[in-house]
Amino acid sequence: MRILVIEDDATTSAYIAKGLRESGHVVDTADNGDDGLFLAAEHQYDVLIVDRMLPQRDGLSIIRTLREREVHTPSLILSALGDVDDRVDGLRAGGDDYLTKPFAFAELMARLEALARRPDATSVPTELQLGDLQMDLLSRRVTRGERNIDLQPREFQLLEYLLRHSGQVVTRTMLLEGVWDYHFDPQTNVIDVHISRLRAKIDKDFDRPLLHTIRGAGYMLHDSQPPTT
Repeated sequence: MRILVIEDDATTSAYIAKGLRESGHVVDTADNGDDGLFLAAEHQYDVLIVDRMLPQRDGLSIIRTLREREVHTPSLILSALGDVDDRVDGLRAGGDDYLTKPFAFAELMARLEALARRPDATSVPTELQLGDLQMDLLSRRVTRGERNIDLQPREFQLLEYLLRHSGQVVTRTMLLEGVWDYHFDPQTNVIDVHISRLRAKIDKDFDRPLLHTIRGAGYMLHDSQPPTT
């Protein structure tokens, strides 16, 4: 899943983001309401995690504004306010679930998975596909044709990112930021190693490759041979 965490407490945000990434999900973060609203409105996410009390714009205001703009991404509200009235206010503002702090990460994950499974979340895909390659984001199952493909968590995250950008050239910088959460070049061959492993798993022994290297530019997941220039 691709998840946006809008949380101004740096420790809590880092804790959530780390746990989600270790589970193989793609995570973006924002530490104030204005930035969070911009990201949620301009990009496609499977689920939003929204702290209620935020600088610049509070969490309920973010969700109300998104609903007014016809953005219906499932939203989990986090808050230290746990009274019934507080929970009711959050749900009436357009939130889909409400979790009080402190919380167990296992419960957070279970609630996110439940939100992503909701049938009314029709605008949020739970499966990605390119040709005969399929990825189920909920069961974390990848198949090509009749073959099950066993991926390590980072390989799954890499393939998810490439599938979400299929048909587009994905640069090394995009992969470093979107998959490894690096905002600098670590000067290692980590991308090359993982691309090589992923290519061996999804393309080996099949009649046509899906993962292509675009010389001097990056990589592309495509169901036919893309241009090399």
